Amino acid sequence: MLDHIGLRTKKLDAVVKFYESTLKPLGYAKLAAYEGGAGFGKGETPQLWIVASKDAPSSVHVAIESSTRKAVDAFHRAAIDAGAKDNGKPGIRADYGANYYAAFVIDPDGNNLEAVCITA
Repeated sequence: MLDHIGLRTKKLDAVVKFYESTLKPLGYAKLAAYEGGAGFGKGETPQLWIVASKDAPSSVHVAIESSTRKAVDAFHRAAIDAGAKDNGKPGIRADYGANYYAAFVIDPDGNNLEAVCITA
């Protein structure tokens, strides 16, 4: 259903750097950069945009797909190392499903960022 999502920030350089290191273990990279923003994704099309704004930062929950549980673990470590606040260590979330393996962090702007792998 979704094609892309955009997050507003007042700390563009710091937040772009955070997402570069945090999304790398999941196989995502910065695919586009321009004055005032950057786009992240896999392949050729950015799906997550970080945009400079004078308005308050976004406050959303974003779940990013991971192909392996090991990558979810690496995402969590990278995010914490990049300055994120832990919001749920990697593990099974039985309330969401028997194979729902996820980790949660709070990014520098207060967004709840999740990496999730839903495979046995």
